[in-house]
Amino acid sequence: MPEAPTIDGANTTWLLVSTALVLLMTPGLALFYGGLNRAKGVLNMMMMSFTAIGLISVLWWFYGFSVAFGTDVNGFWGDPGAYLGTKTFLAESDLWGATAENPSGIGIPLYVFMAFQMVFAVITVALISGAIADRAKIAGWLLFAFGWATLVYFPVAHWVWGGGIIGGDIHALDFAGGTAVHINAGAAALAVALVLGKRLGWPREGMKPHNIPLVALGAGLLWFGWFGFNAGSELTVDGVAGLAFINTQLATAAAVLGWIAVEWIKDRKPTMVGASSGAIAGLVAITPACGFIAPWASVLLGIVAGAVCALAVSLKYKLGYDDSLDVVGVHFVGGWIGSLWLGLFATNSVNAAISDVVGASDGLFYGGGVTQLGRQALAGLIVTVWSFGIAWVLAFAIEKTMGFRIKNEAEVEGIDIAEHAESSYDLSPAGGGTGGAFAMAGIGTSGGASSTAAPETDSTEPVSAKVAG
Repeated sequence: MPEAPTIDGANTTWLLVSTALVLLMTPGLALFYGGLNRAKGVLNMMMMSFTAIGLISVLWWFYGFSVAFGTDVNGFWGDPGAYLGTKTFLAESDLWGATAENPSGIGIPLYVFMAFQMVFAVITVALISGAIADRAKIAGWLLFAFGWATLVYFPVAHWVWGGGIIGGDIHALDFAGGTAVHINAGAAALAVALVLGKRLGWPREGMKPHNIPLVALGAGLLWFGWFGFNAGSELTVDGVAGLAFINTQLATAAAVLGWIAVEWIKDRKPTMVGASSGAIAGLVAITPACGFIAPWASVLLGIVAGAVCALAVSLKYKLGYDDSLDVVGVHFVGGWIGSLWLGLFATNSVNAAISDVVGASDGLFYGGGVTQLGRQALAGLIVTVWSFGIAWVLAFAIEKTMGFRIKNEAEVEGIDIAEHAESSYDLSPAGGGTGGAFAMAGIGTSGGASSTAAPETDSTEPVSAKVAG
């Protein structure tokens, strides 16, 4: 007779910690993207990440988790009413993966698993925003995020992890989100960037990162949080979680070296932005593979991903699409590299779940032939086509109705002021002068002298404290 349902304290604690780590990744992404952006669009860039946390969390609780992880209906989505937000799951038997034969499942309360998968949904949507920096209305972004999460992310999560067509029928591998997160978001990012068009002046004008320490800080937070993303995806505290943890570190470290090696060869100078971007490329590439490959293969994967993504970011100049912060070059390309890597290096010797649970095969270099490589390619292609197509239609419909792109004048003035009545840096002098920090330093004035002061007015109109200068 099966024992009574029991919560596993170690597994539950680890997944709660992992959930918090993954949630931290989205503010980390906001800092990373914000630093890469121009100063006049930092806050809008960061707002897209923070609003994703708000919107997607609520959608996931209400119906997203049901669509992704509810009982499979037709291979494409789960039962929308299975975990509907109007229901409550606090009974002793409400443990994730519980069955009649195993009432405890893996000993994790359903709400803990729901929260863990919630933060995955949040950051996947937020990733897309980097492709459309400086030119997207926040209202248009929120409507797009709502539609894309509903029509793309929630179903794709079901395809990959919820018993749908990719995991259940094709038997493609994806440990923590190479297909469901990175290929998915990268394809959507390309579609939205094409619909919104290029930033004014791109690529003629220099649009360099305005705050590189912010970039490094964001990358560091992403790297830190990614251990919860990858090792947490094992859901239990065991050897595979440890494997995913060490593989995440090794691939990321190697990718930093791969990226800066390309910079060294091309430009003779390695950069902090390059090292930060290389770390992200390695994190992206190892995500689908971290629990399925040996550590030596992770090091090789990191070097390849870092080098290839460093080269891929220049594709936008050759092909003419304005992917502002290189979501396509890093996440889409890196996601594909990591996913295909499984077709080469996945091995049951490090994780028996490859065959026993997913029904997949060893990779080419472990005697499995090209079968798994074909499965990985097919899975990536399906997600790419679906995500790109739906994202393009959504962005086009929003642009033609309420408008998705801001007006040219607002883009020139700065999207932060136009959309949020805020600016990121207050460069005005403490005494209230009109010249700002540059005027105080004698920059932009004749001989360093202050210009003639404008006549004072008796206006009683309040001045917003949010707008600098």
